[in-house]
Formats: sequence, C-alpha cells, structure tokens
Amino acid sequence: MDEQGPRQQPDSSELLDRLAERAQQTFWGLLGCEVVQADGRNATICLDIIPSHLNLLGIVHGGVLMSLMDNAMGLIVMLAETDGKAVTATMNTHFLASSRGGLLLCESELLHRTGRTLTLEARVKDEDGKLLAWGSGSYRII
Repeated sequence: MDEQGPRQQPDSSELLDRLAERAQQTFWGLLGCEVVQADGRNATICLDIIPSHLNLLGIVHGGVLMSLMDNAMGLIVMLAETDGKAVTATMNTHFLASSRGGLLLCESELLHRTGRTLTLEARVKDEDGKLLAWGSGSYRII
C-alpha cells in the first residue's frame, strides 16, 4: 500500500467536471443547462431562458421544464451509479405555473433505491422561488 492508501474513486468534483465536459456535446449542452451542485443524493441545475425555450404563447415550453427535471434527476443517477449506465424508465410531471423567462432552478433528490431501480423527485422554480413544475422519475440500471 502506498502513502495514499487503497485506490479511491475520483472525487465528485472531478467526476462532475468530466461529465460537464462530455455533456456540452449532447442535448444538455444544446438546452444550456449548468450544474449548481450535485452528488449521489441531491442535485441543483439551472437554465437561463432564451427565446428558443418558449412556446408560441411566450411561456417556457413544458418540454423544457421536463428536460430540466430529467437532467437533474439523471445527474444524480450518474453520480450514484458510477459503474453502470441508466435510462429513464418513467417520468411523471405536474405543471403548476408558467414562466416567461429568467433563470430557472431545478432541485432534485434521490428518494429510494432498490436493485436496479432508482426513484427520484425534482422541482423547477423561477428566480423568485415560485414552483413551476414538480415531477418524479424512475431510472433503470442497464
């Protein structure tokens, strides 16, 4: 054994940096998501709304809100399950209020884990703290 002890998994900030770099070439990057904080139990991401995030009514498209929640919950899953890959199995969304723009925050939390399934919840709020959407999802380790 060397001075550092047994081989360790990369720390969460190193893993987050690698994930963030890879994510820029995916839908995450196209959407414009940014990590505020994340670990294997909780995550907060944000999105600065631009005109392409709006629907024809001039409010944030529901798909953007759902994508924020899926991205935040999926981030937790990737950090909690570093040895495997996972996919979204189910996602339920409740749209509670609309937004015309600004900075949106999405907070997510791991609620339950059993075998190859993780269950999470997420909340999207505007910069004033108004709850815009709440959702839950289950993710399957493949």
